[in-house]
Amino acid sequence: MSIHVFFSSIDIQILKCKATKNKKLERDNTEYSNGSVYPPPPLSQQWNNLGDVDINNSNPSNGFSEDDENSDHVAGNVTYTTVVQQPSNGPGVLRRSERIQNRRNGPQWKQQNNSNSDTSNYQHPANSSNQNNVWQMSPVHVFNILYYRYAVAMIFAVNEINRDPHLLPNHTLAYVLYDSCYTEVRALAITMRLLSGEKKAPNYHCGSELWPIAVLGDSPSTSSVIMARILGVYRYPQISYGSTLPFLSDKQQFPSFVRTISSFTVQVIAMTQLMKHFAWTWIGILAADNDLGLEGSQSLLLELAKRGSCVAFLEILPAYNSKSRLRQIAEKIKASSAKVIIVCSTQQYIIPLMEEVTMQNISNKIWIAPIIWINSLVFHIRENWKTLNGTLGFTMYNPEIPEFREYVYNIIPSTTSDDTFLTLFWETIFRCKWMTNQNTTISILDGLVKTPFCTGTESLKKLQTSVYESYSFQEAITTYNAVYILAHALHRLLSCDIKDVISKNESCGDVATLQPWQLLNFIRTVHFTNTAGQDVYFDKNGDMPNQFDIQNFQFFLNGTSRIVKVGIFTSWAPADQQIQIDKATILWNDGAREIPHAVCSESCRPGYRKSTRKGQPVCCFDCTPCSEGKISNQTDSNDCIICPDDEWPIYGQDKCIPKLVEFLSYKEELGASLATLSVFFTALTASVLCVFIKFRETPVIKANNRDLSYLLLLGLFLCFLCSLLFIGRPERVTCLIRQVAFGVIFTLSVSCIIAKTITVIVAFTATNPNSSMKKWVGPKTPSLLILLCSLGQIVICIAWLSAQPPFQNNNMKIKLGKIIIECQEGSSVAFACMLGYMGFLAILCFVIAFLARKLPDTFNETQMITTSMYIFLSVWTSFIPAYLSTQGKYMVAVEVFAILASSAGLLFSIFIPKCYVVLLRPEKNTRTHITGKANRHAV
Repeated sequence: MSIHVFFSSIDIQILKCKATKNKKLERDNTEYSNGSVYPPPPLSQQWNNLGDVDINNSNPSNGFSEDDENSDHVAGNVTYTTVVQQPSNGPGVLRRSERIQNRRNGPQWKQQNNSNSDTSNYQHPANSSNQNNVWQMSPVHVFNILYYRYAVAMIFAVNEINRDPHLLPNHTLAYVLYDSCYTEVRALAITMRLLSGEKKAPNYHCGSELWPIAVLGDSPSTSSVIMARILGVYRYPQISYGSTLPFLSDKQQFPSFVRTISSFTVQVIAMTQLMKHFAWTWIGILAADNDLGLEGSQSLLLELAKRGSCVAFLEILPAYNSKSRLRQIAEKIKASSAKVIIVCSTQQYIIPLMEEVTMQNISNKIWIAPIIWINSLVFHIRENWKTLNGTLGFTMYNPEIPEFREYVYNIIPSTTSDDTFLTLFWETIFRCKWMTNQNTTISILDGLVKTPFCTGTESLKKLQTSVYESYSFQEAITTYNAVYILAHALHRLLSCDIKDVISKNESCGDVATLQPWQLLNFIRTVHFTNTAGQDVYFDKNGDMPNQFDIQNFQFFLNGTSRIVKVGIFTSWAPADQQIQIDKATILWNDGAREIPHAVCSESCRPGYRKSTRKGQPVCCFDCTPCSEGKISNQTDSNDCIICPDDEWPIYGQDKCIPKLVEFLSYKEELGASLATLSVFFTALTASVLCVFIKFRETPVIKANNRDLSYLLLLGLFLCFLCSLLFIGRPERVTCLIRQVAFGVIFTLSVSCIIAKTITVIVAFTATNPNSSMKKWVGPKTPSLLILLCSLGQIVICIAWLSAQPPFQNNNMKIKLGKIIIECQEGSSVAFACMLGYMGFLAILCFVIAFLARKLPDTFNETQMITTSMYIFLSVWTSFIPAYLSTQGKYMVAVEVFAILASSAGLLFSIFIPKCYVVLLRPEKNTRTHITGKANRHAV
């Protein structure tokens, strides 16, 4: 039993009819696998003979008459018109793209003379001496080998399947070829004829032809969309081998469409991954004015934005060749700082663009070429080489199909005489022509130069340049896979297990009653490994995941060029492993190996943050240093981060380090000096106390109430020792007791001085016989005074410790970069009350001593006490503003200094003069001397 396939552009249909190969050729005016409507170059030396290509006025025809579709499908009946202007030397130069005509007459020549001369004066262009004559030739075929390779791969796959005893046994695949001519109208007409027969009546099938069970094609996305909308209504399987338009993945709009090539969205992801790999964030985009360019550019914008890249400009290439518009685009490219430009365009837009870019000498850009124009003729124009040098392009990974190369080289026209494509292929490759009764074709150069006849004995293997490599026959694996997908789906459908089919909501069929919709689900779920080792399956969108090669176009001054594979992109790999590039093999446009920078602003180094420029994209920014206390430890940080409380940035503000700990330490000069003074005065006080104890029976010591002197010296001794609590690392215990100890001890000392002052006053006043002060004379009065004065301070301190006691605190705010270990007072009110009470006692003592200063000074200490209180009040009055204006260890140092200074003032004012008399002037340390002196004062 035989089954037929429909193949579009060139299209194949599988039919349930006799296994014959009926070839239909209208004209090979379809695009390449990447969407070009221009014929590719043949072998390099043959292309050079054609001269330069001018396609500035390329407007492919998309109109066909009814006769086009019903004409005999013989190569000689299809013609196109080309305008050839005869140059001064050499063959004609191709100046315009071909227009399809349907003519049944033989070759004609018509002269178009600028002087409107009569066309009957025929002269062959090769013999014309008038270089202003323009000649129109008809019919002429420019055979597109890049599309013929898909037909070859299809035929090879069909033959291979038919020979396979395990795949579709007892069934034979056959095919019918149609040419959609790269036009939507032609694709629509072929689809309608496929579904309805010759009458093309919708929803009816007229005629004796059997329905094909699937459609392979079309290559152009625009044609596939039209076909898919109609075929989808009937769930008619359609497998495209070249359409990349992203929205064809929408299964709600195109339920029966699948493809053996990835969506352009995958190429968009590949290009954005390439940008990320090279850290290119400032990019220009050019898009064709068609669905592929517009939709592709918008997808590219979204993907680039997701990865933090910015678009410097997005320009739409004009649908028609507009010199002024192209000039504007080229000027914008030239003026832009973007060095990387992605061109989402089909081939017909590229050459006019590059001509203008080359004319303006723009050669410092990196061009990114997706698959749709990687094989463009633009790379064959030497003038563009400087502009395009270093271009990075994507091409599908195409593994070698076993035995396919040998199959191509062994093609011989005589053995397949019904293949009309093959005769055109032969004429194009060998620059010859066939002379048969049916053949009316002539080669492009026929009549201009002498063209030999084809003999059929020519050998593809003996050509100097490999046809297989030059025209990349391996890229036809997409068609090869499409045929095998259909074969595997058919095999599963025709040999399925009923139970298995029911469980999967599928239906079986036999070849006699087979309907196309039955095959659709089997196609969607196909999964196998082809003979090239490639895993073939469709994703949920009906797209076949692909791997892409990344190529680098390298052109050299000596006129040579090469295309180097520099990396791969694997669409199904994890995002961080999708792209792999060997950077060392890339040659950039200036011939350097160093990767060019493509950024709007240079990266901000650690220690700086990005500050976006107003009105510009986020990729354009200034680098602003981090503020105090903040760091950025990464390149291009958007924000600076605050260091932990116990850390501080280093000078470059790119790293946090532990803060310096500050307190009044014994190890530093200030702390050591104060500690030394404290110890010295403590020792001095102890020495004075020893002197007073040793000479306690002497008149000087006894005359000034020695018990109060002992207590006062003990208080001063403790005051000097108390200052040591303020030096060293503050701890919880020291913070709790140091202010309290200082307050109580100083109050005790001031209380002793008050007691001594009042004792002196009472003693002089009680000498009068009738004085009432005699009852206060005695040791009880000073003791009671000391107790009462000290008790007030003790009450304040107990309340302080009970309510809000002092505590140790790590202050990280008052000084940047330092941790101040300090003792917080807990309650500032309690601390102020303590100092205020002590100040009140000092003022009271000063006033009493000042009033008693005129008493006889033999036994009178009031003058010394007045002096000491004056020093005491001066020190603590100065202490308050100094204490409040300092921070950290210096605040502590001020308090320690005040303690030492006030205590030393008391010691030197009250006790040093007595020690001087006791130790150095003992003759004055007698009762007679003291009494006599007192008597003189009394007189």
